[in-house]
Amino acid sequence: MAHILVFAFDLTEASQVRRIKSLQMLGHSVQSAAFRRGNMNADFEPDWPNVDLGYVANNSYGRRVIGIMRGIWRMMRHRRQVKAADVIIARNFDLLVIAWAVKLLSGARRTPLVYECLDIHGLFTRADRVGAVMRWCERQLLARVQLMIVSSPGFISQYFAPTQGYQGPHALIENKLWFDGPPVARPTARKSHDPLTIGWVGSIRCAPSLQLLLAAADYFGDSLRIRIHGNVHRHVLPDFDDQIAARDNITYFGAYQYPDGLAAVYDACDVVWAQDLWQRGANSDWLLPNRIYEASWFGCPSIAVADTETGRRVAKDGLGFVIDAPTAEALIEQIGALTPEKISAVSQHLLATPDNAFMLQPNDIATALAPVLPPSR
Repeated sequence: MAHILVFAFDLTEASQVRRIKSLQMLGHSVQSAAFRRGNMNADFEPDWPNVDLGYVANNSYGRRVIGIMRGIWRMMRHRRQVKAADVIIARNFDLLVIAWAVKLLSGARRTPLVYECLDIHGLFTRADRVGAVMRWCERQLLARVQLMIVSSPGFISQYFAPTQGYQGPHALIENKLWFDGPPVARPTARKSHDPLTIGWVGSIRCAPSLQLLLAAADYFGDSLRIRIHGNVHRHVLPDFDDQIAARDNITYFGAYQYPDGLAAVYDACDVVWAQDLWQRGANSDWLLPNRIYEASWFGCPSIAVADTETGRRVAKDGLGFVIDAPTAEALIEQIGALTPEKISAVSQHLLATPDNAFMLQPNDIATALAPVLPPSR
């Protein structure tokens, strides 16, 4: 088994914790070097070795540059750990910069470097000089990685291949469910709710999605209930609490326990809003969110926008319903057309779908990393 050094954007973020634990379950020795952002799980402490790269504020680009420089400096005090790694994984561009720099400065030039792209940041899709400079910087580092991992095929087909000209090796690891122990049981059947209940679950950061759901709540009144579960990014949604408090048919339930709290969250919903819209025309159109796999595991249909990667997956695999445009009118029309029979038919299809469609398998990760892992010892 290999010794893997993972550079992480937020040590306490749930997907980061899941990825490290999944590597451990494969038998690998894992160490991380991670920032903290304070979005969730503030008191979390890892049960694996970690180099603290410090706190970085959300959407503070100047501080992120400072954070990168600080991260390089801190990691150089741990250059022996860098040289001891068999594989280095950098989970977003900031960490790729740090990982490449410390790899070079530590004399670990032959150690394979993996770039795991979780999102295409808006800086890279800007049409101005800033965007051009960021894309140029990314291309320089793309030429120096041995493998790229993406969570959605849309990142390759819509950005890295046509925009960045990337033709190097890449692998797909989707944002599917991962359980440290036995999987949370899937239901055998689902009940309908009166009134119809829509859930918004996960990382709550999309202002356009909030506006669509508010419009639907205002239109349908007492005949619709909206339940919101997850961590709210209030720096993006500063008026979230006031908007929710003004409507009796919307309730925010706060964060939930992962994965043990998922069953209760999705059992309380008839359908979920699955679309990300906050970077429409770019990252939001290309990603595949974790919530479509979670909802599908529990037989809860998703609603997404047809011309996005999420919407195409929902339509292709029968995961729920799609609307033609991300407008209040389209969402209201779709909600009005939903019946218990339509929802039940999709739910039955989801619950009959094999587990591996929604749950990440150890072999998925092992296969993706195989090109850069050392031979078995």
